[in-house]
Amino acid sequence: MIYSCIIVDDEPLSHDVLKNHLLKTSEVALQATFFNAQDATLYLKHNRADILLLDIQMPEINGLDLLRSLPVKPVSIITTAYRDYAVEGFDLGVIDYLLKPIAFDRFEIAIKRACDFLNLVKSGDSIDDEETKTTHEIMIKTGTRKVKLDYRTISFAQGLKDYTILHTDEKKYVVKGSIKAFEQYLPGDYFVRVHKSFLVAKSKIKIVHKNKIEIGKITIPIGRHFKGRLDAMFNS
Repeated sequence: MIYSCIIVDDEPLSHDVLKNHLLKTSEVALQATFFNAQDATLYLKHNRADILLLDIQMPEINGLDLLRSLPVKPVSIITTAYRDYAVEGFDLGVIDYLLKPIAFDRFEIAIKRACDFLNLVKSGDSIDDEETKTTHEIMIKTGTRKVKLDYRTISFAQGLKDYTILHTDEKKYVVKGSIKAFEQYLPGDYFVRVHKSFLVAKSKIKIVHKNKIEIGKITIPIGRHFKGRLDAMFNS
């Protein structure tokens, strides 16, 4: 499956870098490029794109305002020189946040996350509430199959659009439903909400640095409204 992608960035050099990176990927095809949010907004009113590579600091309308204005959002990857917008970006449901200059290996990870999400959405995974749940298992409906998932293998869950991505030790599942609904489904003594879009297994939290959590190579933002509960957990 080849997914379509558009670039929105006011810097010609950034366009060149992203285009060259995209040429090295096999799952994504560049569909259109824009140097301002207005033209991109007009295009997206009449055309569909699977993945959006989006800068933040642009004249007149910035990237985050563009995202807010879209009734149907592509899977979005922020590409910016500014660190300060990460939390706000994840609040708007971006799947990854890349800091310029963007190396290909980091770009490749972000594209893989976007494609994995789009692939998993097609599989139609969901939580099966009608199945009896054993002590540590939840039932995932994936296509025509049902899979028992030990929730202790979940490192973190990320809310994106109307779905929740479950990141386990071995693979990922995308299930229909909000992160808030999933928070209520999983035991609170095992998971903690750290951000509007993220739920993390307490046992996986080893490094907390200012407003972010590091789980292996993954960085998860800490929302200001959730920082208090995380501080209380570590100080108890």
